[in-house]
Amino acid sequence: MAKISDFEKEIMDMIEQKRYKALKERISDINPYDLAMLLGNFQERSIILLFRLLPKDLAADTFVEMDTEQQKTLIDSFSDKELKEVIDELYIDDMVDIVEEMPANVVKRILKNSTDNTRKTINQILNYPQDSAGSIMTTEFVSLRSSMTIFDAISKIRRIGLDSETIDVCYVTDNVNHLIGYITLRTIILSDDSKTIEELMDRNVIYVNTFEDQEEVANMFGKYDLTVIPVVDNDNRMVGIVTIDDAWDVLEKETTEDIEIMAAITPSDTPYLKKTAFDIWKSRMPWLLVLMISASFTGMIITGFQDALKKYVILTAYIPMLMDTGGNSGSQSSVTIIRGLSLQELEFKDIFRVLWKESRVAVLSGVTLSVFNFIKLLLFDKVGLSVALIVNITLLLTVLVAKTVGSTLPMIAKKIGFDPAVMSAPFITTIVDAISLIFYFCITTIIL
Repeated sequence: MAKISDFEKEIMDMIEQKRYKALKERISDINPYDLAMLLGNFQERSIILLFRLLPKDLAADTFVEMDTEQQKTLIDSFSDKELKEVIDELYIDDMVDIVEEMPANVVKRILKNSTDNTRKTINQILNYPQDSAGSIMTTEFVSLRSSMTIFDAISKIRRIGLDSETIDVCYVTDNVNHLIGYITLRTIILSDDSKTIEELMDRNVIYVNTFEDQEEVANMFGKYDLTVIPVVDNDNRMVGIVTIDDAWDVLEKETTEDIEIMAAITPSDTPYLKKTAFDIWKSRMPWLLVLMISASFTGMIITGFQDALKKYVILTAYIPMLMDTGGNSGSQSSVTIIRGLSLQELEFKDIFRVLWKESRVAVLSGVTLSVFNFIKLLLFDKVGLSVALIVNITLLLTVLVAKTVGSTLPMIAKKIGFDPAVMSAPFITTIVDAISLIFYFCITTIIL
């Protein structure tokens, strides 16, 4: 494929010359994701024209990959007939995502042009908690009966497989839809037509409940090397499936949210370039205010020991180094622990093992930093022995406290129901700064 700028120019030339047949052939072989990205670079009029040239199935797949603003633009331009054609090609989980993002007037049009069954299913999924397995599942899957022969199973797959999101794995249910096993398409194709599903199916099914947290469900895909997970209700009746593409979307969203929280930013689903300056200000300012107010405690501590600082002005020069080292040490620990909690490698019951390990790391790190800093203070800064001792004893204690706070606070936050990412670098740095200053001035008082 040519460079995107050259390709865009080629497309624009075709539009201007009204070479619609050649244009249709040119864009019909592009991957839906790439096509959605390409359409995003054109004006609204060209987007509508290009979309209408696409084959129905490609148009639906491309529509799913577009951002909400582009989708709304197209829906507003569609006739009811065109809208129904696109809707009919969409899977239920994609329909739910679109309905959740669109304004009420657009949702009304979408539901108006949907079938009764589709509307009922969408409403059912929307009633599940926002971050649950039920909210991201699709109800379009292939279910088989254990009494079926392979011949019967293939016939059913051919009949309903086109409308199912995946047929790689087919689930076996009883006459009241209780999940009892699964069978892969590979097994079905390679088995004798006269064999029954019961003879070949695997009863060891990994499944989730509709109310299971979506992040935990997404992590199960990597843990068990799956491409699809069945979803059951409280009576073990199968109601849907979660596919790997939905799990990827969840992990991407959750990771982005954690990164934003750890950077003291209120999470948002809106892409950066789509946000206004006011939106960005609004997401950052609350945390900046909280951190500014909490940081005032360090100023109060310094003010409380201003007499010592007046007498030993040299001590002031090392306050930034102590605070920065403490903040960096705490951040290292907190990021490691938050990631471990996210990947379910750590639980609250591991807190003492974590504390023991981090304390040893803190001692090794603190001693190393103190030795190098002690040499620097004596040889290069040429301070007195007492000042060097104060600074380096404080440095050692600061690293120890920072790593202890950084490793335990995220685990405690998770235990009491908060997002561990809240206990991230900015928050922990503020706490450690205050504690390190208290140590600094207390040791100064004792030694000097």
